[in-house]
Amino acid sequence: MAKVYSHLDKIPKGEASDHITEGCLVLEGGAFRGLYTQGFLDALMEKDINMSCVIGVSAGALSGMNYVSGQIGRSARINLGFRHDSRYIGAKALAKSHSILDIGFLTEDRGVLEPFDRERFDDRKQRFIAVATNCNTGKATCFEKGRSRHVIEGVRASASMPYISPMVWIEGVPYLDGGCACKIPYRWAMQNGFEKIIVLRTRELAFRKSDKISKAAFRFYGSRKEFAKKLAISNRAYNHQCDEIDRLHMEGRLLQIAPSMKVTVSRLEGDMEKLGNLYWLGYRDGITNVSHILDYLGRRPGKNPKTPRDK
Repeated sequence: MAKVYSHLDKIPKGEASDHITEGCLVLEGGAFRGLYTQGFLDALMEKDINMSCVIGVSAGALSGMNYVSGQIGRSARINLGFRHDSRYIGAKALAKSHSILDIGFLTEDRGVLEPFDRERFDDRKQRFIAVATNCNTGKATCFEKGRSRHVIEGVRASASMPYISPMVWIEGVPYLDGGCACKIPYRWAMQNGFEKIIVLRTRELAFRKSDKISKAAFRFYGSRKEFAKKLAISNRAYNHQCDEIDRLHMEGRLLQIAPSMKVTVSRLEGDMEKLGNLYWLGYRDGITNVSHILDYLGRRPGKNPKTPRDK
């Protein structure tokens, strides 16, 4: 029997309210470090904080998709219950999707998962954007529900890790992990005029990646020069983003929230207790930050904003 998290039954369940709070929630990726994000978002939903716009990269897009569908605990129950299921990661995933990680296992109804609430996800009250990287140009592409017919495919592309996942073809264009071009899409929120922006990280504030240029990017993707160049310097670009986010946070132009403890979970972590603990770290950090978030958003605890009309 596949290993699962020992306290899977303790993950909260429920449906988020339909009260919407104006602002943009920006979600960093990080593969299975996304369990931190999932815990944090579950806490937000329980505390009636449902942001009007969510933009995510990779695991952030997958977590954000379930946040917009209002399904408390769904993301965590999937990852903590099926991490060692070979249909998700392993031989069966490879046979079905030609990748050791089958993102479709999360987004499709396979008869074993909680059904995805597509009706609520498609509701116009909340915007949702998944960021993927165009493998022809090396540039970030945004797939927004309601504007793109391929938003779910965009989520799959956003979460398809380079080197181990096949490219996801959408209307004749190949895509991979949004993090190859943009690991934290806060600038999209600023460029689209959001006054309230919350950036949720999956690494502690002090974390930075190695600045070395990746030679592997050119070995694997040499035939796609623009993509290879962008991937090769993606860690350096990430460090610049982290520095700028720090500055913008200090200037009050956005609110940055990061794990309160050092994150030691790897991208493809297999230790279910470590993954479960990371989820609860995110959940506790979410509860701890509620008052701070409400103050930043201009909401008083216990007071729900009016739900905006569909545009």
